Amino acid sequence: MPAEDPTLPSSLDSAIKNRHSTRQFLSTPIARSLLTTALQLAQLSPSNSNIQPWHLTIVSGPRLVRLKAVLHTAASTSTPNIPALPDTFTHFRSELGAQVYGVGMGIAHDDVESRRAAVLRNYEFFGAPVVGILSIDRRLGAVDAMSVGMYLQTLLLELTKVGLGSCVEVSVAGYPEVLRSELGIGDELEILCGVAIGFEDREFRANELRIERQPIEKNVVFLEE
Repeated sequence: MPAEDPTLPSSLDSAIKNRHSTRQFLSTPIARSLLTTALQLAQLSPSNSNIQPWHLTIVSGPRLVRLKAVLHTAASTSTPNIPALPDTFTHFRSELGAQVYGVGMGIAHDDVESRRAAVLRNYEFFGAPVVGILSIDRRLGAVDAMSVGMYLQTLLLELTKVGLGSCVEVSVAGYPEVLRSELGIGDELEILCGVAIGFEDREFRANELRIERQPIEKNVVFLEE
């Protein structure tokens, strides 16, 4: 997609508002220059003592085809090792599922088989031609994980700016042994998530979803006296 395309976000505000989770990608190859530019800008993200704690493994081509197949097999036969959410947060996941599977994909709540097939698409990265696996050194803590989050957000916004869709996937981190074996990620790194990257399939209905956020008063406290 050319950089001068008038439909592309042209400012930080519009990139933030336009970025969303893409759940079906085209197989169109991505120019390395687009990825490189986004990665160079993300590298400017702030971090504690400038340690730049992020580690991103990018995979595409035949290597990605194999990774998708192995992950799909693992997810078809076992449960991912993902910590459960505390009870006070579980409703968010349920509400998101109702939007994505019910509204976006038209899957009835009691259609167990179709819902399971839809969940397994996570492990195929929704057809994305490029995938990043984001990790952090195990010796680091929450403060440095915050720096990795800022890196990831910067990367996502720049990808949006150049017309690329993305989807952050915590689900794939539930099979760390597969990712380590297939991609050579060392035990010294804690795998945080995957990032599917590609051009959005605009005919896929779920890609039209824009999930609402809470009003800022739910997350922010103003203290003035």
